[in-house]
Amino acid sequence: MMNTNIRNFRQKYITNMRPVFNRQALYTDTTESYVVPADPEPYSRVKIRFRTARNNVDNVYLEHEDVSIRMYKLENGELFDIYEQTVFIEDRTYTYHFKIQSGGIECFYDCRSTVSSPDAGCNFAIYPGFQTPSWMKGAVMYQIYTDRFCNGDPTNDVLDREYYYLGDYVQRIPREQWDKYPAHMGVREFYGGDLQGVLDKLDYLKDLGVEVIYFNPLFVSPSNHKYDTQDYDNIDPHFGPLVVDEGEVLAPGDTENAHAQKYRCRVTDKRNLESANLLFAKVVEEAHNRGIRVIIDGVFNHCGSFNKWLDREKIYDGREGYIKGAFVSADSPYQDYFYFRDRRRESWPDNTSYDGWWGHDTLPKLNYEYSETLCQYICHIAEKWLLPPYNADGWRLDVAADLGSNPEANHRFWKLFRKCVKKVKPDAVIIAEHYGNPSDWLHGDEWDTIMNYDAFMEPLSWFFTGMEKHSDMFRYDFLGNAGMFWDAMIYNGRRLPWSAGMISMNELSNHDHSRFLTRTNHMVGRCDKLGSENASVGVNPAVMREAVTVQFTWTGAPTIYYGDEAGVCGFTDPDNRRTYPWGHEDRMMIDFHKAVIHIHKTCPELRKGSLKNTGSGTNYLTYGRFLKEAQTLVLINNNDHEIELDIDVWYLGVPKESSMRRILLSTAESFTTESAQLPVNGGRSHVKMPAYSAQIYRHTTET
Repeated sequence: MMNTNIRNFRQKYITNMRPVFNRQALYTDTTESYVVPADPEPYSRVKIRFRTARNNVDNVYLEHEDVSIRMYKLENGELFDIYEQTVFIEDRTYTYHFKIQSGGIECFYDCRSTVSSPDAGCNFAIYPGFQTPSWMKGAVMYQIYTDRFCNGDPTNDVLDREYYYLGDYVQRIPREQWDKYPAHMGVREFYGGDLQGVLDKLDYLKDLGVEVIYFNPLFVSPSNHKYDTQDYDNIDPHFGPLVVDEGEVLAPGDTENAHAQKYRCRVTDKRNLESANLLFAKVVEEAHNRGIRVIIDGVFNHCGSFNKWLDREKIYDGREGYIKGAFVSADSPYQDYFYFRDRRRESWPDNTSYDGWWGHDTLPKLNYEYSETLCQYICHIAEKWLLPPYNADGWRLDVAADLGSNPEANHRFWKLFRKCVKKVKPDAVIIAEHYGNPSDWLHGDEWDTIMNYDAFMEPLSWFFTGMEKHSDMFRYDFLGNAGMFWDAMIYNGRRLPWSAGMISMNELSNHDHSRFLTRTNHMVGRCDKLGSENASVGVNPAVMREAVTVQFTWTGAPTIYYGDEAGVCGFTDPDNRRTYPWGHEDRMMIDFHKAVIHIHKTCPELRKGSLKNTGSGTNYLTYGRFLKEAQTLVLINNNDHEIELDIDVWYLGVPKESSMRRILLSTAESFTTESAQLPVNGGRSHVKMPAYSAQIYRHTTET
């Protein structure tokens, strides 16, 4: 009798015993799978969800401030239980974390994943009213530095000695020298790239898979980079067809002033300006016809000393249709646009000076604190280029956090700027250049998102190359350091609201930093010391293909810096601004970009799905992107030898007895999109990862 009772007790205990608490199955984020709606309005109800393993926990609590709310089980699925609770949010940020109880175990879940105690700084956050353009979520972007992309119209080229800039005359690089390395003082070199060249290559961009073009500055400026704006109202005539051209090459001995008088017609004659503006409108129209949006660069923190509002070089003085600049006349209406240190009329301008950005007198700071007229005019500029006939789709803002001289003025202006932009084009995007914590500007009333240095470019550069993004430092302890990679991604990524993170500009290279392919050679330094030819010595294209794979499978808007897809190398500025190598591109690299772009665009989970680390270690990463209906597994091996791993893929929602289909394999030598199957047994897959490889596997209900 006793033995029978013991047997019955054991059977009952074993039958009802809960499986071991599975912490790895716990998951939530702020994507639309777990916050419904993901972009809620103020004073509305929001459903917040949390995932556990099936029948694995007793209770899940949603904790907001000092309130703990028990969640109810919404779904009891084959693999997971989904818990849900509806909350009412007001017009301020709603922060929260979760408490989970299983048997005698209690733990918490916040942005760091499962933790023993919560941290308010790591809470999830919902920003009521913060909505970003749906077309930008996961959009494939392409950055164009116009002077170096394609010369479609040689008749508008800047001429040798056409004007004097930063201590010397400018130089025209002949078309037959298109592939010449930029000089150390390359800011005065003009290769002739223009808007006609972009127009000629729009079909190339469409074929590549580009959805958004981001132009470096296009407005009138004496430099090839154009971050020292001369006239915000007009596109530089050297980017458009010249209608009036009275210039003559300067003879030796000509004075700087005489030179300015000869050539100012090119950039001041209204016929040239209008011609360039109309060509820009045509480029946007033709881009739109191909399903490509256009974002332009706004340099509003500072302008150039050539700017018509200041006119230190007297380019506009006496020219019909222009008002005297603030440096020319103490009576100029533009006086309060700048931070003048001495405004005594009797000595103007001989004994006066003004504040320049980082002390550069060629980059005068704009004075938003004390000039309401300036604020309104820049907002007019913001609206003008978004409206017909130009119809641009948004702005990238240069050094946006530097604008003004104090935080209050900065935030006040960007709030005004956003209202103006969204009033004329509600789905226009506002992207800010920013290093560090951007959270103060990302509450839905200033910027939409940022150029994602801290939660993308830098962690990828350190992990894959061990190189600082300027190639100024190599850290062996950072190379292949997966722990540091994930810590940086999570820590910096949590500063971006979901709406901002989904559209953040994720770049490997750009006009300010060394080319990513060059970083793979681990050379520390710049072209003035190393020589431009060394930028392509010892590079590893396979490592770049690995990084590109991450770029197009990560959360955000993957952004190609022109020429990266063609294998362009270069140390940091000015060497990173080489010309696009038309006619001798790296065809494998272009084809690889086409392949990963196609994957990115045809897999919805790569645009808007959740992201989970499925296991990472020294020189390798594995992670998944997933929605309920589709799951993608990404495998990266940055070692110089093959490795083998067992990966729990069921945490992504892949059925425990199934298979995943390989859709990409890149190795040290080449790549393929040839299909192959990866068996899933008991929710786990055994994978072989070749040296310097990237693999993508996918499961759907049709797999």
